[in-house]
Amino acid sequence: MQTIDQAGTFNLGSRSVKRLGYGAMQLAGPGVFGPPRDRDAALTVLREAVAAGVNHIDTSDYYGPHVTNQLIREALAPYPNDLVIVTKIGARRGDDASWLPAYGADELARAVEDNLRNLGLEALDVVNLRIMFSAHGPAEGSIAEPLEALADLQRQGLVRHIGLSNVTAAQVQEGRRVAEIVCVQNQYNLAHRDDDALIDALAEDGIAYVPFFPLGGFSPLQSATLSEVAARLNATPLQVALAWLLQRAPNILLIPGTSSVVHLRENLAAGSLVLPDDAISALGGIGWSEAAE
Repeated sequence: MQTIDQAGTFNLGSRSVKRLGYGAMQLAGPGVFGPPRDRDAALTVLREAVAAGVNHIDTSDYYGPHVTNQLIREALAPYPNDLVIVTKIGARRGDDASWLPAYGADELARAVEDNLRNLGLEALDVVNLRIMFSAHGPAEGSIAEPLEALADLQRQGLVRHIGLSNVTAAQVQEGRRVAEIVCVQNQYNLAHRDDDALIDALAEDGIAYVPFFPLGGFSPLQSATLSEVAARLNATPLQVALAWLLQRAPNILLIPGTSSVVHLRENLAAGSLVLPDDAISALGGIGWSEAAE
């Protein structure tokens, strides 16, 4: 029987989690705003994920806002003892569904309180500080002030572990001088390889790397090489893309998101897909060839 256990585990702070997890972002409405199209289906996906062995769920109270956390609580509380729920703060949603920075100490404290209330928790397992200096990806600038505010919430016992999201390598170094960082969550996939060196450096220090948009995000990965490898291995392109990430580095934790049980099962099946060396070599060239185009 194929299970996600075949993908192995990695430490996320003080907890060991399976390397194939689940991202709840897509459970909210269109544009990650408002309620889901089918609330019962969203609850079913969450329950199916945990039943399949997932013990790492990624969420944020600004998904919806409040929607995904409320769904998680309704579907899964009381939570399994091994379940690690990771959330993000540092942004808020405008009435027009815009994504706005929310870095002030009061804003961060309010965000932690919102996550606690909507998830029904007394403390958050891991909180990622989302940096939004640029709408187009990581941008340099000091993160010390908001991170110190988050570290203060950790000292109060509201947050157990701290991570960073949408950051540069220099910001990771700065952040580690302020607080212990247990994970970094950045965009990374077969075609978006800017963090190659950062992933390897974090692996040496036992810090988890969690790629968001592992399947390309709102524009799914498109590659003739990917399609050819998938056909040869009797797998889907998305399964191959996930399997490549799992074999890329031992500290990579995956959180592919979906609102479909069928797609959830497809994603989780990637945990048992082992790519041969020639496939890894072919896939490894996708990012570089696309960057040159």
